[in-house]
Amino acid sequence: MMEKTMTDSTETTPTYEPAPRKNNKTTIIIALMAIIIIIQAIKIYLDSQEKHEVLTQLTSTEQELASTMQRLTEIRAELDQKIAEVQKLGGDFSDLQAAKNEIENELRRSKRATGKEIKALKDRVEGYELLLKNKDEEIEKLKTVNKELLTENTTLKTQKNVLGDSINRLSQTKQELASKVAIASQLKAENVKIVAVNDKGKERESPFKNRQLSQLKVDFNIAENSVAPIEGKKIMIRIIDENGQVLFDVARGSGTFIYNGKEEFYTASQEILFDNTRQRLTFLYDKGSEYPEGKYELEIYTDGYMMGKGQFTVK
Repeated sequence: MMEKTMTDSTETTPTYEPAPRKNNKTTIIIALMAIIIIIQAIKIYLDSQEKHEVLTQLTSTEQELASTMQRLTEIRAELDQKIAEVQKLGGDFSDLQAAKNEIENELRRSKRATGKEIKALKDRVEGYELLLKNKDEEIEKLKTVNKELLTENTTLKTQKNVLGDSINRLSQTKQELASKVAIASQLKAENVKIVAVNDKGKERESPFKNRQLSQLKVDFNIAENSVAPIEGKKIMIRIIDENGQVLFDVARGSGTFIYNGKEEFYTASQEILFDNTRQRLTFLYDKGSEYPEGKYELEIYTDGYMMGKGQFTVK
């Protein structure tokens, strides 16, 4: 009875087997996934930080470029001012103009640049600023020189004005003397006589009729003048009717001359050698047609002035 009990007891004792490995694999997978997630998170964070740094650097570069370009624009305006000032003072502004041209070319360039290019650009800006500073010193020197020259010029102008006044007075005196001599040397026609000559050569004094007027004869002598030089002269006569019209016919020797700055007609002329001997001149004028009735004026000219005058009447 006891054996059976022990046997039964032995037979009913539970058997322990190894635990399944499924739980270990799950844990490992979860751990790996966690590591991957952490790595990805770190990568995303690092990428974000890098992008942020690049964006920050790009923004800083663009701001630095904009600031540099703005300074270039300001320097260009300063160069314009300096060029005008130096030019006014009579100095050399070719270096300023060359710098201005360089800046204008740079301002026309693309607005993008690398950090290296911006640094080179900023170096040039410093060079332009140094050029402006040196030019300021040169301008001050030019102002000093110009001031000294102005003082010298003022003194010279004062001396020149005094000398000019003296020369003007001498010139005026000389002109007045020359004018007096010119007036004194003008020739005068005296003993002016106007007669009508008919076909038979008979002469009649004014008034006369057309049938008595085959030719008009004008004669006079030139008064003695000790001031007038002996030289060739062109003596001209003008016959003017009541309407103020000059008898004019190119075929009969008429022409023009200048009197008081205006071109005038003359009726006839002669070329003579004035010899200061009270020489007598005679003009025979054939009109070729009848004279309208009325009073006529005779004027005698040479060298742009009137020597004498006379008149006659045709009935």
